[in-house]
Amino acid sequence: MAIQVLEETISYVPTVFDFRPLGLSDEQFENLCRNHPDLNVEMSAEGELIIVPPTLPYTGKKNSDLNFHVQVWARKDKSGVVFDSSTLFTFPNGAKRSPDVSWVLRKKWENLSEYEKRRFSRLVPDFVIELRSLSDSLKTLKKKMAEYIANGVRLAWVIDPDEQKVYVYRANGEIEVLNNPEMVSGEDVLNGFELKVRDIW
Repeated sequence: MAIQVLEETISYVPTVFDFRPLGLSDEQFENLCRNHPDLNVEMSAEGELIIVPPTLPYTGKKNSDLNFHVQVWARKDKSGVVFDSSTLFTFPNGAKRSPDVSWVLRKKWENLSEYEKRRFSRLVPDFVIELRSLSDSLKTLKKKMAEYIANGVRLAWVIDPDEQKVYVYRANGEIEVLNNPEMVSGEDVLNGFELKVRDIW
C-alpha cells in the first residue's frame, strides 16, 4: 500500500540537457562534474547531459544490499572488482553511465594506469545490475541494457522489485524475463555467484 501511495505522489524524472550542438568533450564533462560534485550526472552517446534524481531510501537500501551480495562473492572469488552506483564508466560509444552495481575483471582494471583509474576512463564492466526505482521507466532501462550489451558488457540484469521480475541480458543478444525467481545465477561471467532475489524484494 505504501508503495502505491509513493507511485501516485512522487515522480522523479531525470532532467536532460541537450549538449549535442556543443559537442561536450571528455575533459569538459569531467570539469563539469568537479565543479558540481553534488550532481549525479550521466551522458548519452548522443551528447545529452542527464541529471539523475536522488535515490529514495526504499531504493537505496536495496541498492546497498545488492552491492553487498556481489562484494561478498567477489572478495572470495578474487577474479574481479566491484563498483557502486556512484561510479561512472565511459563506454566505446561515448556514453557515460553509472550502473547501480558493476563488476569488472581484475586484469582489465589492473591494465589501467593509476592516472586512468582516477578519471572517467573508457572501461567497460563485464557485469552490471540496474535496480528499477520509482523514477525509472522500464522502456528506458531496456534501452540502457541494450546499450550496455552493445558496448561489451557480458551480462546485465534489471531487477524490478515491485513487479518481482528480473530481466537478464546476455552478450549473445538473448533476453530472458524471470518471474519471481528464487535465485539468479551469474552464469559463466560471475562463476559461482547466485543472488537470492527474494531477499531483495
